[in-house]
Amino acid sequence: MHNIQFWGETLRLLVELAATAAFALSGILMGARMRLDAVGVAVVGFLAAFGGGTLRDLLLDQRPFFWVRHVEMLWGVLALCVLAMAFLRGRHVKLTERAIQWPDALGLGLFTATGVHQALLLDMPALVAVLMGLITGVFGGVLRDVVCNEIPTAFKDHRPYALCAFAGGWLYVGLWTMEVPGWMALAACVVFTAGLRGLALWRNWQLPAWKL
Repeated sequence: MHNIQFWGETLRLLVELAATAAFALSGILMGARMRLDAVGVAVVGFLAAFGGGTLRDLLLDQRPFFWVRHVEMLWGVLALCVLAMAFLRGRHVKLTERAIQWPDALGLGLFTATGVHQALLLDMPALVAVLMGLITGVFGGVLRDVVCNEIPTAFKDHRPYALCAFAGGWLYVGLWTMEVPGWMALAACVVFTAGLRGLALWRNWQLPAWKL
């Protein structure tokens, strides 16, 4: 049994919580930027936070879903929505696209790691595990953008996004194969995936666009 499979329940839950909070914040900022009402902002925050993990659990036939097993996540996202909206209204923060990109990059790295980890625990093939990481990391942002009537960032932003999750997933699988300690594989996947996305934003790396 690979020791990487066991992060410990506390560490696993903390990673899920951090990923959920990061994507919820990106959804809240997007909803506020689109001038939705309070309910709309909260809905976008919840979709961003739970969309990717829910689809992962559906595809892996994991019931109940992760946010049903840990109802504290629901309360946490609800509290984050209320606090963030109060802060944004009180401080009149300027909501730029860049302000949304950074929590989104962090959530991408965290959720990619949890998706790959969950699939490996179920003895899924390496490619399936990587795709579960990609889906977990990307789909919440896709739902967030679709609800806000935007072409999803994962598709329109020519700077690498899903590709970062795909590469980070393979890094995790490689470390799992080498039986690297779980916390080290987790940290490497998160730092690599989020760092690669952050570097792409900073350096403005562009993937080739489709030309007619």
